[in-house]
Amino acid sequence: MGNQVEKLTHLTYSEVPTADPNGYEPEDDCPRIGVSYIFSNDDEQEDHDVEKDDEGSQYDGRNELECAVFYRDECVYERNPRSIEMATQPCEHLLNECKAGDLLEFVAAGQYPHWAVYVGDFQVVHLHRSEIKVDFLVDASQGKPGRVVNELYKFRPLRPDAVVQAAMDQVGAKDGDLCWRNSECFAAWCRFGRREFKTGGEIRIGKQPYRMKLQLSEKKSHVLEFQSLEDLIMEKRRNDQIGREAVVQELANHLNFYVHYITTVRCIVTPLSRPPPHPPTPSGQKAA
Repeated sequence: MGNQVEKLTHLTYSEVPTADPNGYEPEDDCPRIGVSYIFSNDDEQEDHDVEKDDEGSQYDGRNELECAVFYRDECVYERNPRSIEMATQPCEHLLNECKAGDLLEFVAAGQYPHWAVYVGDFQVVHLHRSEIKVDFLVDASQGKPGRVVNELYKFRPLRPDAVVQAAMDQVGAKDGDLCWRNSECFAAWCRFGRREFKTGGEIRIGKQPYRMKLQLSEKKSHVLEFQSLEDLIMEKRRNDQIGREAVVQELANHLNFYVHYITTVRCIVTPLSRPPPHPPTPSGQKAA
């Protein structure tokens, strides 16, 4: 393959390489899959081709997936669908709550969430179609409802004026000048100033320090591991796009496949791993 990098994107869980074929680790009571691969940009290219107020893309908070992200043992992101659903509202109402430096997220069913930084005067800065742009909030939302999401990431934010300055300094950057794979990474970088949100900000070697815990039901959860925050965000956004029901179904199919695979392998391998029994020794003779 030389210096070329194959683009892997929108993989289902059945296609994701795992750290352990069983998907389990002894110290945990929930399944775990190690994920370490290269994603292409999502950049919401498909989403902005959808017409405003498309009936099929109405937001449904019941299909959002509860999740938490950990760097080693520290929680760095947490989303509770019940609380953020209450904060989701039409963008015209959202304008009354925004303050300069706020992070905004616009959502619709079947689409990647679109993030932006509110810079005041009814305007936002956002990454759209491989370019950093300044637009009116109503235009950037593309008719989707939105919410203020300052509290999702647990990092310490920059001062509001520094957030606005960081965003405005990037306006006009496009294509090869971009350091972010999607609108969420760009907006979060503006607010927190952390290199982890930039493309290549972390080296993908060694142990996978990031864990994303997906809460599938009241008693069931699943953990995915990543070598970088950038990779984790790409997978989280894919989950947001396909919705909770599809994620649960993918995981069920993936785990059922490996349970069947391991059971089959054990049935075949285990008998062959035992030494063949000695033939019975005739009475009065010593065994060789």
